[in-house]
Amino acid sequence: MANLSQLIESLVQKAINKELIHPSDAIYARNQILGLVKVDSFEEQDSLSAELSIPELLETITEDAINRNIIEDLLDEKEKLQAQIMNVFLSKPSEINQVFYQKYEEAPTKATDYFYQLSKDSNYIQTKRIAKNIQFKSASDYGDLDITINLSKPEKDPEQIRREREMKQDLAYPKCLLCAENEGYVGRIGHPARSNHRIIEVPLEGEEWFLQYSPYVYYNEHSIIFAKEHRPMKINRDSFARLTAFVEKFPHYFIGSNADLPIVGGSILSHDHYQGGNYTFAMTKAEDEFSFKIEEYPEVCASVIKWPMSVIRIRHQDRQPLIEAADYILQKWRDYSDKEAEIFAYTGETPHNTITPIARMRDGKFELDLVLRNNRQTEEHPMGLFHPHEDVHHIKKENIGLIEVMGLAVLPPRLKGELEEIKKHLLNEEISIADYHRNWVQSIKKRHTNIAKENVKQIVDDELGKKFARVLEDAGVFKTNETGRGAFKRFLSHL
Repeated sequence: MANLSQLIESLVQKAINKELIHPSDAIYARNQILGLVKVDSFEEQDSLSAELSIPELLETITEDAINRNIIEDLLDEKEKLQAQIMNVFLSKPSEINQVFYQKYEEAPTKATDYFYQLSKDSNYIQTKRIAKNIQFKSASDYGDLDITINLSKPEKDPEQIRREREMKQDLAYPKCLLCAENEGYVGRIGHPARSNHRIIEVPLEGEEWFLQYSPYVYYNEHSIIFAKEHRPMKINRDSFARLTAFVEKFPHYFIGSNADLPIVGGSILSHDHYQGGNYTFAMTKAEDEFSFKIEEYPEVCASVIKWPMSVIRIRHQDRQPLIEAADYILQKWRDYSDKEAEIFAYTGETPHNTITPIARMRDGKFELDLVLRNNRQTEEHPMGLFHPHEDVHHIKKENIGLIEVMGLAVLPPRLKGELEEIKKHLLNEEISIADYHRNWVQSIKKRHTNIAKENVKQIVDDELGKKFARVLEDAGVFKTNETGRGAFKRFLSHL
């Protein structure tokens, strides 16, 4: 077993190799870490020959601190120490911003490549945990959908949960997990450690906005773009202006926003933010199903794309006409009702209609996808009429936010074990499966008469993809059948 001096020396050497620090910073960095783990001396020696990664070295150093009663064996305490250790190797925010924009002058891709690598090397992006996720593609009528079973976020132990409950709820700093004030924040019980967190200033339309990467990336360069002001999310003309301004600055990235209403919105509606990245989703590849004209904006190319949700795609080489056309569609949709299609804009004064927008550059043109959303609840569907229906809750009953809208399923951890049980059951092993999966499994058996060890994984993966496509179809306000498309065209006739 390596001693603490070896572990620290190895970590410092890793930081030098990753160019987080210069070799002349080694003694300083070592001494800072010794202070954090409360050790007064150091034995000069070579770093470990074993190829331990930075996350593995951090975990081993943290275990040593627990064994010496320096910290308690609680998730938040361990993460605080690890973030503080990695902060030793990071430059101040102003210096990182300066390097980012120096590289931006060469090319926007060089700037984001630099910051993404830094976020991984500093262990802000949890690469080791993310590697646990199960990811694959599944063919569907709408293209290859991305399926992810999320195993990356560590489970909280009972003591951690108890302490979070006992914490004062009036602590209001930082106000939420997205606030700029998280940069460098040490953390506390119930609020994650952010000592090694850095953000990039990205002004949008005269406002202060910032770019960071998600600690638990779901796709390549999964980024979060957020307002400095802590204010609720809102989809309006300003949203379309900021989204198109962002892709003008970073044409290799897409950017999108969750909707601004409960049920159809994302998990954090309290802070205005978007998500972006360098990834091509199935929805991006979706082809035009049919084109139409917006009479008020004839110069804007408009179409409905072949996708399970209801998506209007508009294109133009200039931002301004696109912003105006998107706002026009939003205003029309906000007040639109169609009894035959079960779409009602309001219940009393409570609004139901909104949009999930996504922006990108394609072939030198700005492109906006406007996904029509409605969050009305009914007696038959109390979680939402245009929300995953009860018969698909066995795989997904959470909100369908931006990432799912684009064709990436983020499924719960329980499915890892449950899918293995289903595969064994399909191979006629005597094993029980969860009651909520029984109807699905019976339908798989009916459709596949030749299930064997060689093909059972592929069959289950494909069936999971089909089920996710159904989830998205449930969330579509205008269905993909003839009746639904007729209803869609009724709405388009109002434009």
